[in-house]
Amino acid sequence: MFGSHSQKGTKTDADGLVGNKCSQNLWVYTADCMPIFFADKRTRTVASLHCGRKGLEKKIIKNLVKIFDTFGTSRDDLLVGIGPAISKEHYLVDKVTLKEFYRKAENKNITFKLTKTKKDLCFSDSNHFREQNLNQLDLKRSAYRQLLNENISHTNIDISNLCTYKFNNEFYSWRRSKTMSRQWNLICS
Repeated sequence: MFGSHSQKGTKTDADGLVGNKCSQNLWVYTADCMPIFFADKRTRTVASLHCGRKGLEKKIIKNLVKIFDTFGTSRDDLLVGIGPAISKEHYLVDKVTLKEFYRKAENKNITFKLTKTKKDLCFSDSNHFREQNLNQLDLKRSAYRQLLNENISHTNIDISNLCTYKFNNEFYSWRRSKTMSRQWNLICS
């Protein structure tokens, strides 16, 4: 959705906004999902995404980069920032979810061994994780790989190392406390 199509003073139900006017502020609120910001340093066109597991599976990053292509944006001019989001240490999913994620988001098929060895549980040594067969999912790393696949230089990508789950005094987290509260993130053109 284009920023000028949203109503002033109202929330827009979309996972992404693209600024199509000068001096626009694009806001996105998140809890554990990633706020991802794009800026064309030549034209000052900006965009914001609310991106989590499902957004990565649906290739929301690729779709947004296609919009920048229609504006004639050069990959060398495209800057990307990924804000605070849940870290892989705290984003635990079952094997089926993990397998489907890699198949959809990264076009990879992964297999799991049926035996439970320490090597199979490389994501965690905790008895809790072992009993529940939970695995860590690294959303930021997957987003980074999708950006690289779109020929965005690693030098034009900045990723926050802050975890919304871990830093409970600084951020809200759905997975930590099931709160409906969110943090606001913004980019200005």
